[in-house]
Amino acid sequence: MASSDSTPVIIPATLAPKKENITPVCSKIAELNESRAELLSRIQGLKQDLQNWRSKLDTQVKGYSDELTDLKKTLTVEVEQLRTEFQELRNTLRQQHEDVTASLRNLGLQEGAKEAEEPKVEEKDEAETPPTKENDGEEVEN
Repeated sequence: MASSDSTPVIIPATLAPKKENITPVCSKIAELNESRAELLSRIQGLKQDLQNWRSKLDTQVKGYSDELTDLKKTLTVEVEQLRTEFQELRNTLRQQHEDVTASLRNLGLQEGAKEAEEPKVEEKDEAETPPTKENDGEEVEN
């Protein structure tokens, strides 16, 4: 049996390490590592920027939401006040309408009574006024 130390190991030329190939590969690996570190740093910065932006956006949204809630409450109160004022106005107008209607009815009754009395007065006036040449029996307007 032959010892394994004495048998030469044949390595293909493509897999054989050469000093001239090792140096560029190491420098490429170092560049890639630097590039990777820089990209990771940028990604971390972008993540932080995004988190800050979200935080600011959330703060603004909360502020606007609170402002809208306050405006809604104010609007609701004002609308309710307007409803109350319009209802009071309706009631006032109804009452005034009823008062005017009642007054007109009273005036109508009073005018009816006056009209009944007035023709008697007019008949007396006509009887007392003798016809003249100017009116020749025509009614004279007073």
